[in-house]
This record gives sequence, C-alpha cells and structure tokens, in this order.
Amino acid sequence: MAERVRVREIDDDEGRRLLRIIRRGTASVVTWRRAQMTLLSAQGMPMAKIAEVTFTSAERVWDVIHNFSADGFDSLYPKYAGGRPRTFTVAERREITTIAKSKPAERGLPFATWSLAKPADFLVAEGVDDISHEGLRVLLREEGVWFQRIKIWKTSRDPGYAAKKARVEHLYTIADGEVIPKEGGPEVVFCLDAFGPLNLQPHSGRPWAERGGRHKDPDREPRRRRRATYNRPHGVRHLFAAYDLAKDKLYGHIKKTENRSKFLEFCRCLRTLYPPTVRLAIVCDNYSPHLTTKRCRRVAQWAEADNVEIAYTRTNSSWLNRFEAQFTALRFFTLDGTDHAGHEEQGSMIRRYIIWRNRHADDRRLRAVVDRANVA
Repeated sequence: MAERVRVREIDDDEGRRLLRIIRRGTASVVTWRRAQMTLLSAQGMPMAKIAEVTFTSAERVWDVIHNFSADGFDSLYPKYAGGRPRTFTVAERREITTIAKSKPAERGLPFATWSLAKPADFLVAEGVDDISHEGLRVLLREEGVWFQRIKIWKTSRDPGYAAKKARVEHLYTIADGEVIPKEGGPEVVFCLDAFGPLNLQPHSGRPWAERGGRHKDPDREPRRRRRATYNRPHGVRHLFAAYDLAKDKLYGHIKKTENRSKFLEFCRCLRTLYPPTVRLAIVCDNYSPHLTTKRCRRVAQWAEADNVEIAYTRTNSSWLNRFEAQFTALRFFTLDGTDHAGHEEQGSMIRRYIIWRNRHADDRRLRAVVDRANVA
C-alpha cells in the first residue's frame, strides 16, 4: 500500500500560525486556501478529502503540500511576476536580510539592536551601493523581515509530547476509515471539549436593519443597540460538548461548574451511546479536570472499567482537536447578536441548535463556517 501524502511535521508555533491566518481572514484568498489545505493535511486528513472540502483538485492539494514542506510559510504567499526589476541581486538581498536579523554586537558594533539608519550606514561601509532608509525598509518587508518587539517564549515540558500527537492522529485515521482498528482497539472516536464560561451578556452581531444617512426614513424605529452590562449577578454556565467523528453528530450538556465530577458525568452519557463491548476513544485537552492525578484516579478507573481510552492532545496544541470548528459554528449561529435574559433561555437556544445541527449536518452555510474555521 502506497504511503499517504501529507505535509511535513509541523510544530505548535507553525500550527497556531496557520490557524491565525485562517481565522483572521486578513490575508488574500490564495493564502487563506493554501493555509487551509496545509493545516488539514497536518491534522491527518487524506489528500482526496482535502480536495473535496476545499473544492479543488487533488493535484492542486499535492502542489500546496509539497511546496509548504519545501519552502515553509513562504509558499503560502503568491509571488506575481512583472513590475520594475529589483535593484539588488538575490544574493545581495539575502546578505542584507541576514545582517538585519543578526545582532549588531556580532558585527563589532556597540549597539543592542538595529534601527533603519544603523544597518543602512553599515551596509554602505561594507561596500554595498547607497541605500536609503525607506529603501531598506521596503526591501526588508519584501523579504518578510519586520521591526518588532521581542517576546518571551517557553518550551513544552509535556513528557509525552510526540507520542500524544501520534496517538491522536492515529485515532483520526480510524475515524476516517483509513485504518482498521486492531482487535481490542477503539472503534468509535469522540472529540470532547468545554465551551465557556457562558455569561449573560449581549453579544455582538450583524442583524438586518434599515439604512441610515440621507436615505434614512424619519419615521422608522430606532436601530437596535447592544445593552451595556456592568454587573452580572447571574453567574456562569459551562457547556460540555462532544463530536462523534463517525456519525458527524454533536452532543452537549450544560453544567453550573466545570470539574472532574461533571466531566465524568458527561463521559458516562457518551458511553451509553454505544454497547459496552464497543471500545471508545475520547480526544480531549489536558485541562486538570480531565486528568488522572496521584490524589484522584477516578478518570483512569472509570475509563478502564467502561472500556474507554482517553487520548490527550499535547500542551498548547488545541488546534489538533477537531472539535474547535464546531464551537465556531455554535457561536456564529447561536450566540452572535443575542442578549438572553436568563441561563434557561440561553441553554435552550444552545440545545435547540445542537438538535438542528445534527439534522442538517450537510447544510451549506454550516459547512462554510466549519470549513473556514479549518478544523474538520
């Protein structure tokens, strides 16, 4: 059997960067579509399925995956020919970029950081043709180099960093029907996550309204406005939700608190959906109520007794959970533009949406929102 074509291994920073490109939607359509194909491939989706979701050909998907594996994020941005020829050669531009990204102390200068004037003067002293400050700024921007603040960073201390990702991806291949589960292995895969806290506050939205300005009807009713909330004495709620990858269905329970007991209550409900002989796998993040600790082993004991495997995503890898896009659709269809008077009204709206979503899983508008969130 031929090996499945997929993008190279990407780390968490690259995964989050791809997710930002798609969710913000500020890039061009070409960049957005290429980023979508790349992230779907990183999640383990087969090439034919990616072509179906993105409405393109498998050959196009192959080109995007191959180019990203070779050139990284540079391949996401289209490079159109034409216009004035570049003043500097490719080698000179590369050298200028390298100098700008290096530390001035490495070049024998008593500076902590570069400005625009300092590297321009340094380049002239090194024999480069005269270059203005604005010309240097434009050149660096064309090469993808920006003047930005230094941010702190941390490495993950997750001991099972690689193993967790590999296990989650393997479960996705089982759910997609690409791999037959081994004897005693999980046959059904759920993606589980919590949404909240759910506040009683007005949410922004875009309702239809009569136009204003010089075309405004003087007798029309005032346009709807968002209510200002300074005090919220009604508390919050939490939505526990799961996504059955095989049946393409959502399940959800709204709880007053989010703790280990409520998590296990919801997991027991998921267990009743299939016979006890069918082994389940639940993919969730490593939030503390989901974990088994030295002081509390209830999660592990329940999973072992009820024939369930709980697979945890890696630290800072929520993009790997396929449930994320379902929350985006829930917020878009249920919460945007609302101002619920009580938790009962809000909870009823969410429950009715889940029922509608399961009956209209192939709705064109729903699929468009989910695909744009790019977690299939």
